[in-house]
Order: sequence, then structure tokens, then C-alpha cells
Amino acid sequence: MSHLKATAPYVGMMVVQLAYASSSILCKLALDQGLSFLALAVYRHLIALAVFGPLAFVLERNQRPSLSFYVLVRIFILALFGTTLHQNVYYAGLNYTSPTVASALGSVIPAFTFIMAAILRMEKVSIKTAKGRARLVGTILCIGGVLVFTFWKGHLLEGFVRTPLIEVHGSDPKRGAINDQENWLKGTALILTSLFAYSAWLILQAVVSRIYPARLSMNTLMCFFALVQSSAIALIFERNASSWRMDWNIKLLAICYNGIVISCLTYYLQTYCVSQKGPVFVATFSPVLLVIVGIASAFIFAERLHIGSLIGATIIIVGLYCVLWGKSSDTNEKNSGVEKSSGMHATEGQVEHCLC
Repeated sequence: MSHLKATAPYVGMMVVQLAYASSSILCKLALDQGLSFLALAVYRHLIALAVFGPLAFVLERNQRPSLSFYVLVRIFILALFGTTLHQNVYYAGLNYTSPTVASALGSVIPAFTFIMAAILRMEKVSIKTAKGRARLVGTILCIGGVLVFTFWKGHLLEGFVRTPLIEVHGSDPKRGAINDQENWLKGTALILTSLFAYSAWLILQAVVSRIYPARLSMNTLMCFFALVQSSAIALIFERNASSWRMDWNIKLLAICYNGIVISCLTYYLQTYCVSQKGPVFVATFSPVLLVIVGIASAFIFAERLHIGSLIGATIIIVGLYCVLWGKSSDTNEKNSGVEKSSGMHATEGQVEHCLC
């Protein structure tokens, strides 16, 4: 039983990455069909709220902590970073890039999160120990792998398939024009901004989950605030009535999938994994998304990879395992309670001060 509990966060994060990979490809197809990313953000949180609300009410009615104004403010800020900013800006960037490029840029999440956690003293950075060096080297390798993947093309490899498995008809040619330099830079900047907000969300989640441990109720409140925030943005920037009308097509499928699988299942799994292993552990699985999406895009979109892409992906995976090995070496220390009681309490004070 203890072995199953120990492996649960690893299995959970692999499920999260598979879900995110499916979401990236499905959303790209839906966006190319004309789906408004602002409408997508609103509808998915409306669906998630309808799912989370009854579950939280029934399953946590006897263990839900009391809500104070300051807890609500923290969850509001959590929703602002992790859902509203991250998702709206990410979808806007995905309009100008491919899912593979977006996933490659997502591999900087471990570096962003590790740097933030080190600044807030959630992670100890020491080059005197093997685990400290492994985590530092792994972070550098992840960043280096992303740079190689993005900027070094090299020889173009033969694709797995010659024609796409899915043909998108009626797509706007202005959307996702990844061969245009201006669009590529715009998409890259938007996605990196969204990933910075996502990393901040992981850090804040570690603090909020300690002061409000009811995961279902916390995610319900987060989806509610995200719905309010996204609706306010959509009312300003998306006033076209046709953008809100849904038919039985891939756009509706993308909304339902993201509402049920991403906003419900993955949110809950990530909250659990952050509470068990910390935000840096969750962030280090982000490079896995690149490999899954890269392989899937080669079949679905007939996307041909360059030799630089394969080398970059290999470097990223090596960096991921370096960081995971460094994190696994901390298990005994954290179980003893020494590092957890000193480091996490210090972090709560600093982050809570920022949130106030």
C-alpha cells in the first residue's frame, strides 16, 4: 500500500501530460476551425464548475475548512494566474504556432518554477551536494534542450506519414501561420508569458493547498473565479455573437474535453501532486508533453521533424531525469520533517505577504 501511495504522484503526472497533449492538438484543430479562445476559456470553466460544485458539496461537506476573506483573495489570485492569464494567453499564442512548438516552449516550466521556488526558499540550491548539482544541471539542460529544439533545425527527417490523418477544412489561413516570422515571434512571446503565469500558479498552489486543504472545494472556487475573470475579458474583446454559438463539431468537442478532462481531472491531479511532492516536481514533467505532442503531430498533421528537434528532445528528457533524481534524494529528508517544517513555513510567510 505504501509503495502504491509513493508511485501515485508519478502516475498522476503522466496522466496529466497525456491529457494536456490531447488538449493541445484538439484545441489547435478547433482554433483553426474558427473557435474563439475567449469563448473556449469561458465555456470550459462553466462546465468544470458544474462538475466540481456537486462533488465538492457532497464529498467535502464535513471536512471543508471555513472560508475567510484572505483565503478567498488567495484563491482569486490563484485563478488569475493559473487559469485566466495562462489559458487565455496560451490559446492566443497557439493561434500562431503549432502544438509541437508550443509544447517545446512548455519545457521551460521546470526552469521557471525552480527559479521561483529557489527565490522563495521552497527549494534549497546547493552545488556542494550531488542532488543539488543534479537539479541545477537538469534545469540548465531543460533550457538548453528547448533552445536546441526551437532554433536549430538541421537536416529534415522523413515523416512517419506523407499525408495528414486529419484534414482541416474551412480554416482561416491567417491562423497558425507558423512559417511567418512575425507570427512565430508573436506566438512565442505569448506562450512564454502564459508559461510564466503557469509556473507562478504552481508556486502559489503549494501555499494555498496548505491553508485550504479541501482540494475539490478549492478547485471549485478557482473555476468560479476563473469563469468570472474570463467572462469579464470576453465581454470586452469578444462581442461577436457567432463566436458563442456552438454546433455539434470539433469546437464543441474541444470545449467539453477541456472542461471535463483538463479543468476537472488534471486540476485535481495537479493539486494532489503539488501537495504531495511540491511544485518543482510537478513542473519537471512538462518536457514529457513535448515528446508526446511531437510524435502525435507527426502522424496527425504529417509534421516533419528536424534532427535538431530530436536532439533537443533528448537533451530535455535527460534534464528531466536529472531533476527528478535530485528531487527523489530529498524524500528521506522531507519525511523526517526537518526541511518541510523550516522551508515551507518560511515560504508561506513570504508568499502570503505578497498575496496580501
